[in-house]
Order: sequence, then structure tokens, then C-alpha cells
Amino acid sequence: MKLNIKDLRISSPAFEPLTRIPDRYTSKGENISPPIAWTGVPTNTQQLVLICYDPDAPLARGFTHWLVYGIPPDVNAIGEGGGSRFTEGINSIESIGYTGPAPPPGHGLHHYYFWLYTLDTALDLAPGLDRERLLDRIAPHIIEQARSIGTYEL
Repeated sequence: MKLNIKDLRISSPAFEPLTRIPDRYTSKGENISPPIAWTGVPTNTQQLVLICYDPDAPLARGFTHWLVYGIPPDVNAIGEGGGSRFTEGINSIESIGYTGPAPPPGHGLHHYYFWLYTLDTALDLAPGLDRERLLDRIAPHIIEQARSIGTYEL
């Protein structure tokens, strides 16, 4: 099967890659999800998944900030605070939806990975999956992935 992969890219108009995420999108601010946009989705994509994850958190499995799935392939952005238009998973504070950066004071610079996955099938995934279960379900269906990284520290 020919995948017809384009150059998948993900970004946020709220911050440049590897720069500080504005306070508005953190627990210090309004704690709303930043706008996220993407381009170059492969033509055979049937569904998209977005995950925001902090591997620098002082936890064995890092910290999951946001899981959004069931995104149709013709969607090319999620607006500020807009993840609830789609199915959302459970974050590391055990709530559905987005929770913003809140690194421990003095812990140093944290990196927030916004991962976008394109899938070759439309999966019927229940709300409230955690990151590990979501990744297990989508792994056999990933066509391409892209990431953008924001930073934050207190």
C-alpha cells in the first residue's frame, strides 16, 4: 500500500517551538488549552490523535496534560480551549480534558510535547482513556506522527 505521506507538521500560533508557553495556558493562568494547528496530513488518514505530555515531570511515567482523539482527517486545528469538540482522555490529575503546565517550583525547565498522530482507520475509542491505553490502541494504525515542543518553568 502506498501511503502518500506529506510533510506532517504541528504548531501553535500561541508560541514558537522550544519557547515558553504563555501563562494563559498554564495552571498559573487561565488553564485553557492553547490553539494547535497542523498541515500535511497524509491523504489516507482516517482519524487524528493529539497528545500533550511532559516527560520532565518527576513521576515514573511523566505527566499527561491532554489527550484528544476521534479527530476527523479534514480538521486542521483545535482552537483555544477547543478540545471538547472531540473525544478527550484522562490526564494525569485523573480528569477529562486539558490541564496546563504546573512544574514544581525550582524543578527547572520542562518540555511539553504536543504529538499529532495520523491513523489509517477511524477507531471507536471510548472517552476517558489514559495515555498508555490510548497509545496501545492506536499503535498498529499510525501512519505518521509529528511533534512541537513548548517549554515552561516556575
